[in-house]
Parts: sequence; structure tokens; C-alpha cells
Amino acid sequence: MKDDFVFVDEHIPGIRWDAKYATWDNFTGRPVDGYLANRIVGTRALCAALEEAQEKAETLGFGLLLWDGYRPQRAVDCFLRWSRGPEDDRTKPRHYPNIDRAAMFEKGYVAARSGHSRGGTVDLTLYHLDNGELAPMGGHHDLMDSISHHGAKGITYAETENRHHLRSLMDSCGFSAYDNEWWHYVLKSEPHPDTYFDFPIT
Repeated sequence: MKDDFVFVDEHIPGIRWDAKYATWDNFTGRPVDGYLANRIVGTRALCAALEEAQEKAETLGFGLLLWDGYRPQRAVDCFLRWSRGPEDDRTKPRHYPNIDRAAMFEKGYVAARSGHSRGGTVDLTLYHLDNGELAPMGGHHDLMDSISHHGAKGITYAETENRHHLRSLMDSCGFSAYDNEWWHYVLKSEPHPDTYFDFPIT
């Protein structure tokens, strides 16, 4: 692994994770290039900010569950190839019900040069510490639809409040939200703002 990059779970005690792109449970329907282990990787700066966010979340009765951190450039390239392939409808109903594959890039849900590849971006949600259940957010990870936008209409009061909790926590710990995805946050002072890495997660 590159210098300054670490496994997040080794630096934040008690953090939960499910690296979606290392599994079959993602919009491509299969494990993605570069994800050879179900682990979350990030810079030390990302870990420090996430640890602070986790501590603040605990005061509200929440824990953090991570879905993605550092993303190899080869994974992004895999997304591009997949987007040009024929539609088979296997993942469309769950992940992009109202758009075509190629529109993921046009509408900003997936980027050809992803902030994830710089090591300072994270996808995450909240769960309840008392029972381990995920907090309802009005849509799951990588639901590429307007319902996933911050300020989206059509979600419940509780879901709206949970999104606000997450955004407030992350903002107070040095992260910027991404308007189109309630789960996506970028470290404002990321250490590698102009470098896109491609080492695999092993």
C-alpha cells in the first residue's frame, strides 16, 4: 500500500464497513477491478477526521458504517467500460431505475476521475448503536436518482432528519457534502488533491 494510506478499521476502533465494490452487491452486479479484499482504505487524514465523526455520532446514539473509501483508478475505468455495455436489467431496478447506464456519468453519479481515487473521499451511513440497524435514509447506497439528492422531496421526516444528522456530523469534522448523493463526503483538506492512485486493495 502507498505511504500515507491505511486500512481504516485498523485506525478507528469499532468502525463498521461493507466495501460494496468488493462484493456482488453494487451497480455493476459483480466485484469491481482493484477491490481484492473487503476492506476500506483511506489516508491517515481521512481516518483522523472519521474518528472524530464517529465520536460525535456516538453522542447521538449512532455509529458509522462505511461503504467505500479509496477507489483504485482501475475500478473507475471498469465503471466506464461497464457503462458502455448492453443493458441486462440485473441491477437497474435497484440502482438506476430512471436513467440509462451512460447517464450515470452525464448526471454526475459516477465520475471518470473520482475523488475516491485521491484517498480523501468516503461513502457512508449511520446505524443505531442500540440495535445495530441502519438508520433509514430514504434510499440506499448508489441509488442514482433524484431521491438521493440532498433536500430531496418524497422522503419521510425521520429520513430527512437522519440525513441532516450525517451531514452535520461530517461538516463539523471537515468534510464537504456532494449534492447528488447523501452518502458521499470529501475531506476539505485532503492531502492528495491532484493525485489519482491506482494501487489495488488487497
